[in-house]
Amino acid sequence: MEQTVEQKLKALYELQTIHTKIDKIRQVRGELPMEVADLEDDVAGLETRIQKIKNELDDFEDDIVTRKNLIKEAQANIKKYEGQLNEVKNNREYEAISKEIEIQGLDIQVSEKKIREFGFEIASKTQVYDRALADLEARKTDLDAKKAELGTITAETEKEENELTVMADKASQHIEERLLVAYNRLRGNAKNGLAVVTIQRDSCSGCFNQIPPQRQSDIRQRKKIIVCEHCGRILVDEQMAMEAETV
Repeated sequence: MEQTVEQKLKALYELQTIHTKIDKIRQVRGELPMEVADLEDDVAGLETRIQKIKNELDDFEDDIVTRKNLIKEAQANIKKYEGQLNEVKNNREYEAISKEIEIQGLDIQVSEKKIREFGFEIASKTQVYDRALADLEARKTDLDAKKAELGTITAETEKEENELTVMADKASQHIEERLLVAYNRLRGNAKNGLAVVTIQRDSCSGCFNQIPPQRQSDIRQRKKIIVCEHCGRILVDEQMAMEAETV
């Protein structure tokens, strides 16, 4: 059976009333879900950064061990070459062995320099690592607190929100698709989520712009769906709002 315009308006206003109640429940939660999500991202980012620094520290430690081993090898070679100096038969052999001893000595100097550089990097990155660990603990503490707060609020309102959501789904079934699409679009574009509003003090209660007397009269007759010429919201008369409250 085809709905009258009045029935369509009542169905839209009923849906808006339910959605407004849901919006108020979600406003109680405020920015908490977003804050929790941001903190979770911070924690994940810090954990990744800490692991990266730890890998770098491990690499530097490995490099130091490698350089120390190279020094030991070079020292062993020097000792070997110094022993060979006593057995040389001519100047050319003496110079060749002396050159090898010099090269090994330079290798030791390079490795010692690298070890000092690696030590400096380790000290510097360890400070960064410790600060990141402290930041991580602080973020985790904040995250636990925000999660607990959100959990408490959610537990208090979840049942009511679920019931209202079911009611909204049922109410939506009584509205033709064209109107429902327009309603959802208006709700999505409005900061306060209001797509259907009443006349209050001769003005649209959505944008507070004045509504001409003749237009107000047309709205009260409920013969056609009228939108605010300023904000585009669907307008209903004060009496319909009162009737909805008594149902």
